[in-house]
Amino acid sequence: MFSTDPDFVYENHEAEEQETLANSQQDLRVMLDRKNRGGKTVTLVTGFIGTDADLEQLTKTLKTKCGVGGSAKDGEIILQGDFKEKAFLYLQKEGYKVKKSGG
Repeated sequence: MFSTDPDFVYENHEAEEQETLANSQQDLRVMLDRKNRGGKTVTLVTGFIGTDADLEQLTKTLKTKCGVGGSAKDGEIILQGDFKEKAFLYLQKEGYKVKKSGG
């Protein structure tokens, strides 16, 4: 935004990042998805509440454990391929409340 007023103060209305909840308080869902992905299967982990940095760290760990590529976008972790069971077991071992969702 541009203003010619020298006393104008730009207000930042972006939502502040939420503090990351403890693993035992997270309620994650693990599911497979093929929609809008050119027929390719991906594993989605949704429901993470916390900072983007912590989401990226969890994404990196899951990608390493599964040996695949992926990303974190819009509060979701996307792993390339069918790694629903592997991701579920790892998250459960780390103390997250996790459920399998979808088929």
